[in-house]
Amino acid sequence: MEFHNKSESEFGGGTLHIKVNKAHSWTCMDLYVFATPYRVTWDYYFLSREHTLEFKAWEGKAEYEYVKSKGVSIFLMEAGMLGTIQALWDVFPLFTNTGWGENSNVAFLKKHMSASFEERPEPWVTNISTDDIHSGDFLAISKIRGRWGGFETLEKWVSGSYAGHSAVCLRDSEGKLWVGESGHENEEGEDIIAMLPWDEWWEFELNKDNANPHIALLPLHPDIRAKFNESAAWEYARSMEGKPYGYHNMIFSWIDTIDGNYPPPLDAHLVASVMTVWNQLRPSYAANLWNEALNLRLGTEGLDLPDILVETEKRGSSFDELLTIPEKDDWLYSDGKSTSCIAFVLEMYKEAGLFGSIADSIQVTEFTIKDAYMLRFFENNSSRLPKWCNDADDVKLPFCQIRGKYRMELPGYNTMDPYPHMNERCPSLPPKYLRPRNC
Repeated sequence: MEFHNKSESEFGGGTLHIKVNKAHSWTCMDLYVFATPYRVTWDYYFLSREHTLEFKAWEGKAEYEYVKSKGVSIFLMEAGMLGTIQALWDVFPLFTNTGWGENSNVAFLKKHMSASFEERPEPWVTNISTDDIHSGDFLAISKIRGRWGGFETLEKWVSGSYAGHSAVCLRDSEGKLWVGESGHENEEGEDIIAMLPWDEWWEFELNKDNANPHIALLPLHPDIRAKFNESAAWEYARSMEGKPYGYHNMIFSWIDTIDGNYPPPLDAHLVASVMTVWNQLRPSYAANLWNEALNLRLGTEGLDLPDILVETEKRGSSFDELLTIPEKDDWLYSDGKSTSCIAFVLEMYKEAGLFGSIADSIQVTEFTIKDAYMLRFFENNSSRLPKWCNDADDVKLPFCQIRGKYRMELPGYNTMDPYPHMNERCPSLPPKYLRPRNC
């Protein structure tokens, strides 16, 4: 980096010199992305020689000092221009609400997670008797089509979860069955925490959810159910009802380690650069997604993303270390406590007494959906499952799949007892997603 003041501004600008050579073929073309906390730009190079990238003026002293200290982050799109366009083309259909999109999600998960997607015999919807559903029973949901299908596919890939959404069953004092869900879309198109009558929720999933949801009911073990404090669960549910979905801390349940949670080609630098892009394009959205959470980790208030990155460096830390600081369940955001779909369910479990004496040392906002269905909370005796459970399927799962063309997989289901500080330091790299003991 050559610093200069061609712009005659207070802190000047700079010229980045980059030399490329030894092309692999005459059609070789490198595509690079350049990022600081304050900007993202790109360029491509076809000829083997020295090239330059101009930064006419730094965005004030903060960017000037940052670049002097840390330089500019440079990402080589290894597939080149055509390959990068092809890669984007491979990802684009994941989010389309078409048969092409659904097949793309299935193919992606087969390739990157070794998921099976074995087709179940029809009917693909179970004739449920709700009398067999109890308070605390867990609903694991996997969407494979449209906007939510694409989002869940990427979430599954980075976290190792074979479900992308969750909800919980709850009966009121009159015995009526309800579903508690963080991520219910209201009439204004906002994703909120809601308590819905079972019939209303089930009707939507059967006839109106265009993401082709696959749904499994995970009944609690009788011994665990006996501990479930219904009144405490309702008190918690009512305190959260109507609050926004937990966007603030959504990514932090996934990132626990400096380098053990990023499937290639992801890394913390790329995450920071993506955040920088969002910060420039949708500053209010970026603030909602991560800025408040990062301020809480630093003990600061009101810093935007560039200032957060600079403050982290000043303290002798790094952005990748900042991302690994565990979320606290009692942190308050500008719109109150923040819970993703799984954090809402597990916080209800916590309030209802299922974590017992170690509840104060469990931060459920650090749990992914996989971490939740691995808890040894669920029925382990198939003879006690409802008669209608997997009735039409020739494979008897240890849980009850109640909707879906493909047979749901939940590797590690019902195998792990909770322990203090659970899931605060766990890697999650595909395809095996191995985790150390007591991480």
